[in-house]
Amino acid sequence: MPYLNIKYSALLLTVMLAGCTGLRPTETDSPRNHMLEVQVKPANPAKAVPLTLLISAPRAAPGFDTPRMAYVRQPHVLEYFAKNQWADTPAKMLWPLLVRAMEQKPGFSAAAPASGLVSGDLRLDTEIIQIQQEFTSTPSKMHITLRAQLVEQTHYRVLATQTFEAFENADQDNPDGGAAAANRALKQLIAQISAFAITNGMRHAEQKK
Repeated sequence: MPYLNIKYSALLLTVMLAGCTGLRPTETDSPRNHMLEVQVKPANPAKAVPLTLLISAPRAAPGFDTPRMAYVRQPHVLEYFAKNQWADTPAKMLWPLLVRAMEQKPGFSAAAPASGLVSGDLRLDTEIIQIQQEFTSTPSKMHITLRAQLVEQTHYRVLATQTFEAFENADQDNPDGGAAAANRALKQLIAQISAFAITNGMRHAEQKK
């Protein structure tokens, strides 16, 4: 009887370990660097508001201020892929995407990165609250949350603040699928942040008249 109990326990442990292993997303054998890339289509010409918008360098919350690609298998536990990472920190890759989007959108007379060399009327600040692939359901999904704030430069007055969130299903339950889903989600979020900046910028310009 003791022999049977040991044999049964060993079998049960093997099944449990196999189940836990199956929860871990698959990775490619060779290291890969993934890009955040969004194609922004130029909008139709429109009358521009006589304001210059500066886009500051995005920040990132702790855990996401790194090139490491984050994922979760259970709530509140952040893990990172071993062989896959972002080509740079997500915040650094997001900055030129926001600048390009605001340059091509109507609403402001000019838009530029807040590098200290150009003065502006308004400033757009953004923060990455989270950018993670979630394996808590099938298929896995990319979850991105961004916070945007529009600031009036002369008196450093906050005009508007809003949080934007997107979930995008991954085509594959691996980092490749997560990166592709991140770009689809980011395209939605950048469009929403652009609309947020333009709407509140127009409102501020009207109030100044």
